[in-house]
Amino acid sequence: MALPTSTNYGQSVTKYAVASETKDWGSLADAATETAEDITVTGAQLGDFVLVSMSIDTADLLLNGTVTAANTVTVTINNESGGTVNLASATLYVMVIPREVI
Repeated sequence: MALPTSTNYGQSVTKYAVASETKDWGSLADAATETAEDITVTGAQLGDFVLVSMSIDTADLLLNGTVTAANTVTVTINNESGGTVNLASATLYVMVIPREVI
């Protein structure tokens, strides 16, 4: 696969928005998807890039974030670990990078 002719490789991302909240996902059965409450991220727009992390080991779970409306990110967690997982309450972090930065 050929890379595009115009890229921003090696440049720092200097424009971004962040938000965090305490989240207790409860018990997640294997192959379960639970949608978190929406998180307000001021300035987020449809099509922006989203990074999601937590302050604890997520034990083979998959976190995904998507801008679903202006200023709103929806985070989902998928359990593909093969068993039930019960994460402790922790801080959920979201970073939004505007698409025009890339």
